[in-house]
Amino acid sequence: MSLTFSPPPLSRSSSSLPHALHTPPLLPMSILRRLTPRHLSLHINRNNRRRVASVAAAVRQDTTVWSQAPLSQIEPAAESLFHVTIDVSDFPDLATSHTQPGQYLQLRIPDVEKPSFLAIASPPSYAAAKGAFEFLVKSVAGSTAELLCGLKKGDVVELSQVMGKGFQLDRISPPEKYPTVLIFATGSGISPIRSLIESGFSADERSDVRLYYGARNLRRMAYQDRFKDWESSGVKIVPVLSQPDDSWTGETGYVQAAFYRAKKIDSPLATGVVLCGQKQMAEEVASILVADGVWSEKILKNF
Repeated sequence: MSLTFSPPPLSRSSSSLPHALHTPPLLPMSILRRLTPRHLSLHINRNNRRRVASVAAAVRQDTTVWSQAPLSQIEPAAESLFHVTIDVSDFPDLATSHTQPGQYLQLRIPDVEKPSFLAIASPPSYAAAKGAFEFLVKSVAGSTAELLCGLKKGDVVELSQVMGKGFQLDRISPPEKYPTVLIFATGSGISPIRSLIESGFSADERSDVRLYYGARNLRRMAYQDRFKDWESSGVKIVPVLSQPDDSWTGETGYVQAAFYRAKKIDSPLATGVVLCGQKQMAEEVASILVADGVWSEKILKNF
């Protein structure tokens, strides 16, 4: 988006006033009578500063670099969730800029103004090796994400630069100092958690790594086909269903309630936490953990 400004034609009386278009609005005469020259100067300067700030903000918003890339795969991942792969092999700098699990980018569809923020689901090594990003996208009515989920292989979308610092894993390293890592995700919030697990964070060198993963039911729980591999890497999966069917025998309710029932933290000061998903869940889990003695700076989020 470029900024353009086409001023209206100046009348004969204003043609000798080159700054007429930048003059702040006039104050009522009743106020002007009470103002000193200093007050008038402050009023004018304040208005000019506001104009400069608004233009500067507009310019900052226009610094995003967009890369046009095609969809190489789009398929259902669960109810209302889609697995989307985007080919970025023509943009190696974009691919290699994904360096940390938990990073995200903006995605927009040509001719649709509003972009979506999407966490990258694939591990950083995948982009470097395959030249592609994978996403788990929730189709929300009326959103850019819904339009994205309606596209097909070969359709072109636009991607911003990779954004965010991701999960700052150095805060919960080395593994021998933080043998317990508790991970919490709900819905499509499992997307950057997949990136975390599959990029490796020495889970097999820690004594207690648990993933509490919440969904309404199994039909809405993505990545079930990956659970076996995740567990073999050292992550214990605890699925939590808020509206299960009668055959479900696992944890029920909300993620925070399921964790509160279990807890079992041997050493709060040797515990790291990763959170992603519904805001209320994240806030309540963080409150429980901090109250139990876990350091707040050891609770990692990607936004």
